[in-house]
Amino acid sequence: MKTAVSVPDDLYQQAERLARRTRKSRSRLFSDALREYVAHHAPEEVTEAMNRVCANAGQAKNPFVSSAARRMLERSVW
Repeated sequence: MKTAVSVPDDLYQQAERLARRTRKSRSRLFSDALREYVAHHAPEEVTEAMNRVCANAGQAKNPFVSSAARRMLERSVW
């Protein structure tokens, strides 16, 4: 979807520099920034996503994967 948005000149220039430095299009940069802003201000959606991941965790059907994951966790420093 296309939309027009007004931003201060200095912010626009900063965004242009960042887009060039990260080799992203301006549209991609603004989309990524807006997505991050929305996620930050909608923590319940992040919580729901994490809950979905956690609900599926530990349901590995492959015994090798389960064993390897357990060994990695045992060696990790918490």
